[in-house]
Formats: sequence, C-alpha cells, structure tokens
Amino acid sequence: MKARPVGTLELDPATIRRARSLARKAGRPIVTIAKKHTTVAVERATLRLAGLEGADADGIPWVNRLLDCVRADLDADGGLAHGVALPVWDALLRGEADDLATLAQKASAGSVSFRLPQGRDAARASAASRKQVGTGIRRIDVRRRERERLIKRVGDAPRKPWIYLIVATGDIYEDIPQAQAAARAGADVIAVIRSTGQSLLDYVPEGATREGFAGTYATQENFRLMRAALDETSKELGRYIRLTNYASGLCMPEIAALAGMERLDMMLNDSMYGILFRDINPIRTFVDQRLSRQIHARAGIIINTGEDNYLTTADGIEAANTVTTSQLLNEYFAKEAGLEDWQLGLGHAFEIDPNVPDSFRLELAHAMLARTLFPDAPLKWMPPTRHMTGDVFQGFLLDGFFNLVGAMTGQGILLVGMMTEAVVTPWLSDRDLALQNVRYVMNAAGNLHEDFRPAPDGFIANRARQVLGESIDLLERIIDHDNGLLDAIADGTFGLMKRPADAGRGLEGVAKKSRAYYNPASEILEEQS
Repeated sequence: MKARPVGTLELDPATIRRARSLARKAGRPIVTIAKKHTTVAVERATLRLAGLEGADADGIPWVNRLLDCVRADLDADGGLAHGVALPVWDALLRGEADDLATLAQKASAGSVSFRLPQGRDAARASAASRKQVGTGIRRIDVRRRERERLIKRVGDAPRKPWIYLIVATGDIYEDIPQAQAAARAGADVIAVIRSTGQSLLDYVPEGATREGFAGTYATQENFRLMRAALDETSKELGRYIRLTNYASGLCMPEIAALAGMERLDMMLNDSMYGILFRDINPIRTFVDQRLSRQIHARAGIIINTGEDNYLTTADGIEAANTVTTSQLLNEYFAKEAGLEDWQLGLGHAFEIDPNVPDSFRLELAHAMLARTLFPDAPLKWMPPTRHMTGDVFQGFLLDGFFNLVGAMTGQGILLVGMMTEAVVTPWLSDRDLALQNVRYVMNAAGNLHEDFRPAPDGFIANRARQVLGESIDLLERIIDHDNGLLDAIADGTFGLMKRPADAGRGLEGVAKKSRAYYNPASEILEEQS
C-alpha cells in the first residue's frame, strides 16, 4: 500500500474526488464566461507583450492612450469587442507609423485613424501582431530559463518552508537595502507590498518610484531594480532569493506580463480577492485572472492566493469551509489556465481566536486538511492578524505557535508574522526578532512533520473531515444557484462581502468578444495548455 505523504491525514479518497468534481462543475461556467469576454487590461497586456512601454507627459502609459484611441475610433462598430490587435497592426501595415510607440504618440495627437480590417488585411494584421507579441512571450521564456540556471548555479533555499518577508517603504531605493538585509537575516522570499490603492488604478505607473502609501508602486522599473539587487544578494549568500509582488486589481494581466518579463518568482494572484475586498466587477476579475494565470504558467511563476483574507472578516472556525472551497476553486481555475501543482501557493491562515479552547488543535486540523488536499502544492501559510491586540508579548507567542504549525504540517511558504501587527508598520528590529522566532522554531522542530501523525479518528482528523464535508455542502449550494458561483459571490458567501456580477469597479472596461475578435497573446498562451 502506498505510504501517506508526511503532514497529511487519512481522508476518504472518494470524498476528496467529489470535492474536486464539484469545484470543476462550479468553475466551468466562469471559464466559459472568461473565454467569451475581454477587458481593457487584457488588451493593454497584449500591447505590453508586443513591447510598448513608457508614458506621456502626464504619466499616462502609452498602452492606455493607444487603446483609448482605438476604442474611440471603433466605438460605433463595437470598440473593445474586437480587441486591439487587428486595428493597431493594420494601422502599422498601412504606414501610419513605423513602430508602436510612434503610433501611440500620433494617435494621441489625433493624427491616426483606426479601422477594423477585413479579409486579407485582417489576416496580415493578425500575422504581424502574433509575430511581435510572440517576441514578448519568448522574452518571458528566456527569463524563466535564466531563473532555472541561476538556481542551479548559486543554489536554492536549503529547506522548506521558504521564509517570506515583506518590505515596502514607498521608496524603491529604500526597499532595496531593506530587502537585502532581510535576505541576509534568513528570508528566502521578499515581497514588496504595493502602495495602498494601486489595485484600483486602471493603469500601471511608469518608472522608479520614491513615494508610496504603506507600500511601493508596482512598476516595471521597480521590478527590474529589485530583481537585479536580489540577484547580487543571491550570489553573495549562495542561495537564490525569490521576489514577489501583486498581480491583482484592475491591471492584473498587465502586471503579470511585466513580472514575467522582469523575472519575478511569485505573484499574489487570487481569483476572487479583487471582487470581495476591492469591489472590482466579478466578470472583469475572472477574465483578467485567466490571462494573468496563463502568463504565470508560461513564466514559471508561483501564484499566491488570498484565502487568508476571508478570515479577517469572517470567523476562523465558522468560515473554515469557505477557505477550503476557495482553495478548490482556485486550484481548478489555475490548472485550467496551465499552472502546475508546484506553482499553487494556495493560501490559508492562523486566524482562530486564541481564547477558543483547543484553538491550536483546530489550527493544526485546518492546516493538515490543506496539506492533505493539495499534497504537491507549496501552500502559503499566513500569520495571525485579526487577533493581534497590540500586546507584543502575546503577539510574539502567537507567532511562535503559528510557526510551529507551519513546521508540523509541512507548509511550503511561511509569511513572517510581526509582534507589532495592529500597532505600527514594523521596525527593522521587529523584523529581526520575528526572523529569530522563525529560525528558532524551524531549527528546533526540524522534520517534526515526518513524526506527527494524529490519531485517525481523533479530534484533528475529525475536524478536518467536518470542514471538508461542509465545503462539499457549500459547493453543492453554489452549483444550485441559478447563476452558480456569480450568485454565490453576490450573496456574500465568501468573506461576508456581497458583490453582484452587474456592478463593481471596472465594469465599463469589459466587453463581449465579437466574431472578429483576435488576440495573439491569448492564442499563443492557449497553445501551451
């Protein structure tokens, strides 16, 4: 008989198969909707993959300017519904400009008119656009191979879980030395948090930025600068330091494209986070996330999903099944887009009220359920935030218990918890103490997950079975809705947030594809799966 993987529970395989089958059934209609629609962010990502960079004097990216001009000229004929590729490369082939940058500038000045080409002209435009976008995708391929070579040459993190630490001062030139110091202190993954509100900007800022609000703007130049700095630190330390940012919000596929081209290693990319916590239109989000995940799959990027956020608004015990349900849905959407198990940093969190009896055993049950359901996924284990009171001594102890669960259940990615959570933005000294906490627990626990095997019918195993059963019940209820998952989201099923499909930010940037629609990026990326 095949041995059970370490850190997992004895759960009924037929029950697990049923859960996955229901997740597929709930997710398929969403994929169908995503395939039939496009968004402004999808079209702008296509232009970025074709090499269009930079911004005008007002800081508005040329990809935005060019797309807006195309939409304006073709508004009476469907505008966005046809996609940007055919009108733009038709204009280039007609001699309106020598390259995309010049075309964007001339179009913004009103000296170019766009049309939807037909027949041979359409065929020529599609071929030209595919060739140029293909260059950008090949650049992503090159950066992926570059990562693989660097890991082989300088070495990888010596153990798991990878220690994931956040930096973000608002100033990329301040972030760099902080990130390098964190790596020297033991961090394996550096996450640069975005400036507050960037997820609601319908454009990606340009250049290196020195001002941000509780974070640093995600820009291509900031990605390049941080990646280069961490490459130097990787060589110094003899282990590859991974870089993380956020492919979420209104520019999800654009940021995914930039991350692939600049060799980021992980990206926050949840299928429902933007809907629930940023009130972004559900259709917009699902369309954008599909292309972004296809890009991540191609780039060899590990996604981090956001189930931990549900437990900041809902109870960690009562809502545990929504976390498992979302993980199953995220897995389906990710694999449909081409991601592999090793790229699924599915999220969950240590967010049960510590005053609840047996809270630690409950946390173990939930963490082991995730490890059992997704044995080949890295899993991202998130620290306590909701029940951090400002008592730094209790907070330090809670973080230690959180670290211990990570060690006992074989988590793949562990975000470092801060004892000053809910008090201040962490000081460098707070980070040092937090890393000491992680190092002590991980060194002391060693491979404890190999020895920790709860009783098959004990408290932990039975709690895991209960949560899985409740997740199956929830998936069945989702499927029973007239509009499936979209209705469930509208009803407040996840995180207690009610988000209807016909409302939310970014809805005006969604269009149903016309029969003439063509997108070379989608075409190329579909071929990989």
